[in-house]
Amino acid sequence: MIRPAVEADVPQLLAMIRELGEYEHLADEVILTEDDLARALFGPGAIVFDSVVDVGGEALAGHALWYRTFSTFLGRTGIWLEDLYVRPEYRRQGHAAALLTYLREQTEGRLEWDVLEWNAPAIDFYQRLGARPMAGWTRYRWYEG
Repeated sequence: MIRPAVEADVPQLLAMIRELGEYEHLADEVILTEDDLARALFGPGAIVFDSVVDVGGEALAGHALWYRTFSTFLGRTGIWLEDLYVRPEYRRQGHAAALLTYLREQTEGRLEWDVLEWNAPAIDFYQRLGARPMAGWTRYRWYEG
């Protein structure tokens, strides 16, 4: 079952974010704390959302952390998917596709995300769903931290 995350999910969400960091060889960049995540998701003025795959029991199977965007060309809101992660033991059971379908149903605009160039399994999965890379665009980042 896919549902919105609740505050009690924060420890598992952070664990999955760390697991994703390990998988992407970026673990040293994960400095987020439980308090940071709780504030971002549930604090005053929160603009970040998380949808989880709840399979019953104590563990969550996966999650999608996202936020709303706006396209001036379309005149519609969209969704930027920041993280999509399904724990290894729950993969190939349709959870990632269900999360993406759920998010697609939350907007009449675009559903967009990044994928690491070396992550062939993810690229193949997204293309099987019908998603395509955006040729001609280069992502910029300005970070002062």
